[in-house]
This record gives sequence, C-alpha cells and structure tokens, in this order.
Amino acid sequence: VQLQASGGGLVQAGDSLSLSCAASGRSVAYRPMGWFRQAPGKERDFVAAISWNDGSKIYADSVKGRFTISRDKAKNTVYLQMNSLKPEDTAVYYCASRDLYSSITLSQENYAYWGQGTQVTVSS
Repeated sequence: VQLQASGGGLVQAGDSLSLSCAASGRSVAYRPMGWFRQAPGKERDFVAAISWNDGSKIYADSVKGRFTISRDKAKNTVYLQMNSLKPEDTAVYYCASRDLYSSITLSQENYAYWGQGTQVTVSS
C-alpha cells in the first residue's frame, strides 16, 4: 500500500484547508484510514480515522467539530477537511492505513502503512 498526502500549505487562523491522501495498492477500499499530525518538537498525535465498511469516524477532541474525515472509495482517496484552523494546528500531517478489514482505532501503532506527510502552517 502506498499513500501520498497532499494539500498542505500556509494559511491564516480561521481559514480552511483540505488535505488529500491518495492510496494505491492491495484492496485499499477495505482498510481503515487515519490522519495523524506531528508538531515541531512534539510526538505524533492522532487526528481522525474512518472505517472501511460502515462509515464510522473518530476524532481527537482537539479537532472535533472543526475537522471532517471522508473517503471516496472509487478514487481510493481519503480527505481531511479542516475548518476554523488555529495556530496550534500547525504540524506535518500524515495519512495512514491499517490492515485489511481492521477496525478503526486512534492508536498509531496499529497502522501499518504511512504516507510521507504534508506541512500545514497556520499563522496567527
């Protein structure tokens, strides 16, 4: 499974940004997908995840109500719509995939495949 994240950039506080994660490889449509982020000098944290089957989604408390994860199985792409961005959202954002038919989880140790990351910078 190969993952390619894109859509990062420099925005101002309050702006919106949409990230994409293009996936290729075996049966991507049957894998849970997640977004994580790593701010400078900090550990990588969970942001959001979406299931492969019933559309279930989970979010970190810090982004709940502002970020929305979605997926287009026909395009093998997962999106992260980020609204009302704050300076503390500044980080490198990574998309990740779990194994086939797995359940969604916020635990990054359970994600087997990772994209290269895309930088999001929010200025105040």
